[in-house]
Amino acid sequence: MTILSAAVLLFLVLDPFGNIPFFLSALARVAEARRRAVLLRELAIALAVLVLFLFTGQWLLRLLDIREPSLTIAGGIILFLIALRMIFPSFKGQEEEVEGEPFIVPLAIPYVAGPSAMAAVLLIMNRDPGRWPEWLAALLLAWGATGAILFFASRLARRLGKRGLVALERLMGMVLTTLAVQMFMTGIASFSSP
Repeated sequence: MTILSAAVLLFLVLDPFGNIPFFLSALARVAEARRRAVLLRELAIALAVLVLFLFTGQWLLRLLDIREPSLTIAGGIILFLIALRMIFPSFKGQEEEVEGEPFIVPLAIPYVAGPSAMAAVLLIMNRDPGRWPEWLAALLLAWGATGAILFFASRLARRLGKRGLVALERLMGMVLTTLAVQMFMTGIASFSSP
């Protein structure tokens, strides 16, 4: 896996286009002058959580004695379920009601740094821990692209419209489905080989 392929995988899992309506809804009650500051704070918190998970996740795996083939198969299944939610939005849960200014929940966690993103950084780091600078760079690239999209969410929502956002999210879901199936098959192959 290259830096670019890891960054693309993380970008798809972070699902910025699918999160635009949730971010706009959560920030609707925040004063216009505070929205950018709140968004930057929440994105920074999400990045901190993902970086923490990137570097501490493998110790958790060792503690639980989870081997790479099992993690790869589980990761493929998780990514496949995420992709199904992106392709078939009726599977998505209801958005959370936010009173006042959101803090950590729901914007940083789970919208950006959700279980799927945490699982993805864990999978990437577990593949080759010695390449941690590359995985960190991939995470920063994906987070930066996600942040840029969410920073201009209201403009994008106006330009693309609801149908455009849904089409982009479904396209991202279809690509993620392919990656999930490949990850699952790789896990099965490494489990089967002696």
